[in-house]
Amino acid sequence: MSKPNLNRRNILKAAAAGAVAAPLAMASTSAFATTNLRMQTYWGREAADVFSAFGSDVRTASNGSLRVRHFTGSSLVPDAEMFQAVSNGTIDMCQGYAGYWPGQLDIAGIESGLPGAWTTYDEAQYVFRHKGLLELVREAYAENNVHYMGPIFGGPFDLLTKEPVNSLEDLKNMRIRATPAVARILQAFDIPTVFLPGSELYVGLSTGTIDGVIYAGTNEYVGMKLYEVAKHYTSLGMVYPGYCDQILVNMDVWNAMSEEEQKVMELAYEKHASHMNTWMVSGSIDAGGSGKFEMNKLNAEDSARLRRAAEVIWEDEAAKSDRNRKAIDILKETAKATGRA
Repeated sequence: MSKPNLNRRNILKAAAAGAVAAPLAMASTSAFATTNLRMQTYWGREAADVFSAFGSDVRTASNGSLRVRHFTGSSLVPDAEMFQAVSNGTIDMCQGYAGYWPGQLDIAGIESGLPGAWTTYDEAQYVFRHKGLLELVREAYAENNVHYMGPIFGGPFDLLTKEPVNSLEDLKNMRIRATPAVARILQAFDIPTVFLPGSELYVGLSTGTIDGVIYAGTNEYVGMKLYEVAKHYTSLGMVYPGYCDQILVNMDVWNAMSEEEQKVMELAYEKHASHMNTWMVSGSIDAGGSGKFEMNKLNAEDSARLRRAAEVIWEDEAAKSDRNRKAIDILKETAKATGRA
């Protein structure tokens, strides 16, 4: 059997330009049996085109050897259970957010994007790919029969509420949906919090179960139509990119792939991660100027108070394991190098 003609530099160049996945295609169409992969995300229909492109790239690049079937949030398992579902093989893969499973994986809180961990996309990439955080996260997932493909950085991660917010004091009379790490920060200021998966935010806001959410940026809020039930958008100034998704693959499924198929998956993931970040950031810029929101920014003093409160979380995360201590040291070193510490 001849080896596939894969040129990583040319492939990534094509991916960055938004080209179709044809340059990734493996040489042989008959060497591999078809593998069908069930992939759930926590995203809804708002991101359907992005995931369709990923599936198309994988299928084309592998000449049909690999086929990804995409399922929206909670279609197969609850979003917060996707990690364990991938681990035990209930689903083959997922795009998830580790903030959903902080009690199941020691490094989950750090991986998902701690407040103050980074302030630019380039800095986040540097921490993962050049300072060693990627290897630490991959090690943790491998211990749970999961292959961690890599991070997918989001855009803004800010507050959307039904009533205007000008200070942290205003939030004390509101119930805010937040992930566990952010909830701990808000609770330090006596702000009530609750956790709901993304698929339940519209109903939660419309029924009054919650008064606001910290979930993403204006792009996602438009896609989920949350502006219909809450229009006050407040930039918090805590962290950017504000959150970090990932693609996870069941380790048995990953190991059953040929080397060529794994290469296809890796390159398709790289393109997808870039595509999704661009979609989220550019979409947020467009949505922010759409007139659907009342745009506001938390005052500088309160933003600084939030970041200082996050320092306690960093130390709590470091205490969970030696691996976490190494990860927090990476964040501290980077913060110092960039003049933030």
